[in-house]
Amino acid sequence: MKEDFNNEMKLEFLSKSSNESFARISVAAFASQLDPTIEELADIKTAVSEAVTNCIIHGYDNKQGIVKIISKLKDNEIIIEISDKGKGIENISKAKEPLYTTKPNLERSGMGFTIMESFMDKVDIESILGLGTKITMYKTIKPKQENEEDEYNILIKD
Repeated sequence: MKEDFNNEMKLEFLSKSSNESFARISVAAFASQLDPTIEELADIKTAVSEAVTNCIIHGYDNKQGIVKIISKLKDNEIIIEISDKGKGIENISKAKEPLYTTKPNLERSGMGFTIMESFMDKVDIESILGLGTKITMYKTIKPKQENEEDEYNILIKD
C-alpha cells in the first residue's frame, strides 16, 4: 500500500563534504512549503547536516559514494530519509551513545545521533554491515496559529 504524500523530493549527490551544505539548504527549501518557523527550519537543517556528515565520514570513510535523500511532506509533517551504501553501523545502540565516536582523531564530538534526536520528533536508524545505513527523521511543523499563540503567551508572561 502506497501512502499519500502531499509532495516528495529525491536528491542524490557525491559523498563530498562540500555537498553537505547543498543537502541542508535543499531540504530546508523543500520543508519551507510547510511554512515552518525559523527555529523549526534551523532544527531540520542541523539534523540533515549531522546525518549527511555521518554518511560521508563514517559510511564511506571519506571514499567516494552516493548519498541519497528522500524528503516527503504529509499534512504538516516532513519525513526525511538519508541513506548511503557504505560500510554500515556495527552496533546502532553503541553508535547512538553521546560522545561515542569511531573517529576520535577528527574534531567531532560523537554527538551526531543525539543532535538528530533532539532536533527532530523521531529518528529511526536502519543499518546492515557492508550494505549501508538509512536514517529516517520525522518533524511535525506546528500550524502558524499555534506558533503565534505561543509567541503571544511568551510576550504576556514577560
